[in-house]
Amino acid sequence: MVDDHVIYLAGGCFWGTEAYLRRLPGVLETQVGYANGLVPAPTYRDVCAGVTGAAECVAVRYDALVIALSLLLQAFFRTIDPLSIDRQGNDCGNQYRTGVYWIDPADEPIVREALEQLRGLYGGQPLAVEAQPLRAFYPAEEYHQDYLGKNPGGYCHVDLADADRFVCEHERDLLPRTLAQQIADRSYEKPPDGELLELLSPEAYVTTQHSGTEPPWSSPLNTLFEPGIYVDAVTGEPLFSSRDKFHTGCGWPAFSQPIDPSVVDEQPDYSLAAHPRTEVRSRAGSSHLGHVFDDGPAELGGKRYCINGTALRFIPQQAMEAEGYGYLLGEL
Repeated sequence: MVDDHVIYLAGGCFWGTEAYLRRLPGVLETQVGYANGLVPAPTYRDVCAGVTGAAECVAVRYDALVIALSLLLQAFFRTIDPLSIDRQGNDCGNQYRTGVYWIDPADEPIVREALEQLRGLYGGQPLAVEAQPLRAFYPAEEYHQDYLGKNPGGYCHVDLADADRFVCEHERDLLPRTLAQQIADRSYEKPPDGELLELLSPEAYVTTQHSGTEPPWSSPLNTLFEPGIYVDAVTGEPLFSSRDKFHTGCGWPAFSQPIDPSVVDEQPDYSLAAHPRTEVRSRAGSSHLGHVFDDGPAELGGKRYCINGTALRFIPQQAMEAEGYGYLLGEL
């Protein structure tokens, strides 16, 4: 599974920036080009003439499961002088300015936080690194692509060996992240009780906060089987996938397993003395969800997570990206 993302990094001459970034684990593909200029499809000669307003830039496609954007930016910042205006190494001109450009709005706070941390390393001095949405990117001529790979002795203002040092320093961080880690990274939190009263229906509040049980067959989620995920109605934490939902005659939505074992807590429930059960609660919000039984389909593992529909919110597949759950599309 790959969590495919793209960011655009301008660090002076794009030959060296690209060569450095290509050495990092998780970087899937790079392409050099001209970013955020005023002239459509500029040539290298146009850019060098200083008439386009474009920056030499590297489009970086990376696997966020291996290298997080914050870590990728740490590596990139090691290749630049962030205080220098329109100059990196021996190269001068507006096309050699530094910048970080994004296409995903969710990247902006990560970029700005990384730049603030970088500014702290320089005693709070103003940085010359642009941070903007990408307006335009035009690939450079073919001979510029992977230039230093084709011409190992070519000019480079970047210490490429530092990429190897960076990887050694961050070896533990450059590992494929488990689904549990990805979910935990999002920090799903339970709102204060006063907000919950406004957020939830009275039925959902009783179910999740006071271990209530909805009447059988009362939830429309009981008969819903379209692709998507089911999240905690309280925190938004992803709990179950449509992949694991199955038909049952019990009257409540049923799943063979949670989307990841880490998102639920299971504990003994002796509220019905004659019939001890195992209660299921959400990890982040401790919402009462329902119970798990050992009478599920054998071919699905034998478990039946019998869950109150009022404790869940369904996110259809086509809305997952927009609602911040795109990283779970591979779990359907």
